[in-house]
Amino acid sequence: MARDGVALVTGAAGALGRAVAQTLAQNGYKVAIVDRAVHPGGRAELDQLAVSLRGYAVVGDISAESTWTDAMPRIVRELGEAPSVAALVAGGWVGGKPLHEETTDETWHAMMTANLETVHRSLRAVLPAMVAQRRGSVVVVGSRAGDRPETSPRAAAYAASKAAVVALAQAAAAEVIDRGVRINAVLPSTMDTPANRAAMPKADASKWVSLASAAGVIAFLLSDQARDISGAAVPIYGRA
Repeated sequence: MARDGVALVTGAAGALGRAVAQTLAQNGYKVAIVDRAVHPGGRAELDQLAVSLRGYAVVGDISAESTWTDAMPRIVRELGEAPSVAALVAGGWVGGKPLHEETTDETWHAMMTANLETVHRSLRAVLPAMVAQRRGSVVVVGSRAGDRPETSPRAAAYAASKAAVVALAQAAAAEVIDRGVRINAVLPSTMDTPANRAAMPKADASKWVSLASAAGVIAFLLSDQARDISGAAVPIYGRA
């Protein structure tokens, strides 16, 4: 699966994004990471991660067009070429209330921005160069909640945003398949991350999806070994 080239990963400040970036680097890619600094010192951490990946970090709001207008020329300048593969991992989760108890639009807007708008902006940024070169592969991260929203009570906005992410990816995949570009989605259930373990200390984490497993599936879908797969939404449910 190893090859040379540039891979782009959004959300590398998070557990899955970091695992995906590290897996792609191990497969021979120079990795460009694009994410926001989630806490003081986050910018330095992203820069250090990029150095370890033979790559480059851009820190900014992934949902903002201005971030991408600045990011793409910088990535080409620093790494020598535009990304030929991209893993769009950035996202978030907010829940806690049934929809009928919500009294503001805060959660709705937060989920649509963190999950849907980040993918929308990222696709618009990375696809033009891939289409022009007639080669490329993108994987977006949806969720089981998007495919099975009944598993997401008290997080309806999250489920809706992830369903929209997959629909956007599949529609875009149909638009670019004849241009040599593939787009697929993965649908994880509960991920085995430090944050989830802290939030659910009594849960059986052995049933959750490991970071290595999810990163491996994403790397496969990005690779030439998956050249005949596009428009798929691949469940990664583990035993959760």
